[in-house]
Amino acid sequence: MSWIPFKIGQPKKQIVPKTVERDFEREYGKLQQLEEQTKRLQKDMKKSTDADLAMSKSAVKISLDLLSNPLCEQDQDFLNMVTALDTAMKRMDAFNQEKVNQIQKTVIEPLKKFGSVFPSLNMAVKRREQALQDYRRLQAKVEKYEEKEKTGPVLAKLHQAREELRPVREDFEAKNKQLLDEMPRFYGSRLDYFQPSFESLIRAQVVYYSEMHKIFGDLTQQLEQPGHSDEQRERENEAKLSELRALSIVADD
Repeated sequence: MSWIPFKIGQPKKQIVPKTVERDFEREYGKLQQLEEQTKRLQKDMKKSTDADLAMSKSAVKISLDLLSNPLCEQDQDFLNMVTALDTAMKRMDAFNQEKVNQIQKTVIEPLKKFGSVFPSLNMAVKRREQALQDYRRLQAKVEKYEEKEKTGPVLAKLHQAREELRPVREDFEAKNKQLLDEMPRFYGSRLDYFQPSFESLIRAQVVYYSEMHKIFGDLTQQLEQPGHSDEQRERENEAKLSELRALSIVADD
């Protein structure tokens, strides 16, 4: 468990059945794991959307840099090609921004809100642990007087100790019961809570990549050069590079 028990005298009587303690530790352990997974998922989703935005912004920047290249002033065909690319990249960036906004609203924000519940839950567990320590301390006190010789003063102290113990025991039992009832319900609620978010995430991705298929399909048609395969273009590039390497200004010493 995440807490550190207080160092106090322990009663001889088993005040909380071991099965109850095991049930409590199991349920709370599941919620601790859920809290860690929720934090990690929120962080990863944020990193993913940030990377998506950086990618599309960089693509737009590349097309703008190409448009300002002197080659576009000298070659109309190249200018047409880069202009088509720039239009496609701007369309991609716009759809990407819509996708990220939707994911922020329907996935990241719900994750954040869900994670905000855990501090209150952890505090309730700490209050239960404090109540348990008080219960053990007073139970040990009662047992101490029960073991002493039953003189008048001892009986009076025993009665007082039992009176002190009663509300503390009831307080612990109430806190323990509430957590054992509500922790499984909270854990089970994660399915109904997160399902709409992840359905929205999938739909956002489907819409985005469907649009990307259209955008790049249109771009392919505009840039297609009949009779030129990728292998041919690669050979042409290598031939041009060889010519450049043959120039005296780049020749090896």
